[in-house]
Amino acid sequence: MTSIFKRFAADESGATAIEYGLIAALIAVVIIGTLSTIGTNLNTKLNAVATNLGSTTTK
Repeated sequence: MTSIFKRFAADESGATAIEYGLIAALIAVVIIGTLSTIGTNLNTKLNAVATNLGSTTTK
């Protein structure tokens, strides 16, 4: 019975899979945050361009 527990404690394949999952989740969070920021900044710039184009055509 103790040999089963020793083998279970020595098995690190599950820990490696969890580590890879955590790394993938961290990368996904960084990508989502970056794209969200870029999207917000791009939306602001495009709205400014649209406003400027609209004001030049009405004059």
